[in-house]
Amino acid sequence: MSTSNPKTLIGIIGCGNISDAYLKGAARSGLIEVKACAALRLEAAQAKAARYGVQAMSIEALLADPDIRIIINLTVPMAHAEVSRQIINAGKHVYSEKPLAANFKDALALMQLASAKGLRVGCAPDTFLGASHQACRRALDAGAIGRPLGGSAVVMSHGMENWHPNPEFFYKTGGGPVLDIGPYYITQLVNLLGPVQRVAGLASVGNATRTVTSEPLSGRIIEVGVPTTVNAVLDFVSGANVSFSASWDVWKHNRTSPIEIYGTEGTLLGADPNFFGNTPRLCKPNGDWQDLSIADLPFGVPNRKARNGSMQADYRMIGLVDMAMAIRSNRPHRASGELALHVLEVLEALETSSRSSQFVRMGTTCLRPEPVPAGSDESVFA
Repeated sequence: MSTSNPKTLIGIIGCGNISDAYLKGAARSGLIEVKACAALRLEAAQAKAARYGVQAMSIEALLADPDIRIIINLTVPMAHAEVSRQIINAGKHVYSEKPLAANFKDALALMQLASAKGLRVGCAPDTFLGASHQACRRALDAGAIGRPLGGSAVVMSHGMENWHPNPEFFYKTGGGPVLDIGPYYITQLVNLLGPVQRVAGLASVGNATRTVTSEPLSGRIIEVGVPTTVNAVLDFVSGANVSFSASWDVWKHNRTSPIEIYGTEGTLLGADPNFFGNTPRLCKPNGDWQDLSIADLPFGVPNRKARNGSMQADYRMIGLVDMAMAIRSNRPHRASGELALHVLEVLEALETSSRSSQFVRMGTTCLRPEPVPAGSDESVFA
């Protein structure tokens, strides 16, 4: 990997649980470097700064720092739009944790502001850049299962209150399984099949309250303010239609394939879009399942132990790395605001459809992101 160019300096606003993944990802990079982090509580920023060897700043100082070109917004979903506006108004590019905003209206205004100021917006998830999902993209683009006709995507569990140290915001506006976990799945489906043209959905709330069993807030009662089960159908511009189920009301299930795509000449089984690796599979008519190789693609080697004890590939931050390199070379970046805006519109429309008992047609569209080239590491973006 070439190190002749200086690293792009990054700032982070928000020092909660997810910031560890971003700071660890940045520490692995030879192309970007986190200069400083900030939070509403300066002591939270100081704790992260001490742990990862970066500076702690006030939010105002970080926004004003002339060396920092991109700021990552890791605040809670309800604050995403306001904090991202502050970043753009400070003349910085912004990369946001998902969702882009707590609602589509605010996200659209944010994108318009960035466009008017000539600044870029990037947004998680970037897991679709992982080796397993890019192997699926390559197979579909090569016609391995013929023309995609349909599919199924499923993400089910019993919520966040059993493990997350501060789970309340997951059950407020901007959260729920659709806006918290749904972006991983819909982003990967758009990566595979292109934009969505209309959706239909049914949404419900399983329980009006949730009791936290994780520490340090065990016993706290959470009032649920968002749907916790959604079943939907997505109609893609390409002609494929996919069923999508997202729930935090399921104790156990036997849906072992998170994403399945059915084509005229076979079936593709995708890996979990919440991670970067694992092995996708494909079968031809009347054939057996065959593993798709991910060996020649970056971001697929397991490097982190998950909560269930399995080793998973975790390369969060590569979407930001790609964005930084794209700014240097004046090319589009893959985990773009346009993609995130379209995904958010799709997800918000599911609840709208449930209330109206009608299909909802999308007002936005987006291009499929460019595939990630073969290679071994982040140098594929340089």
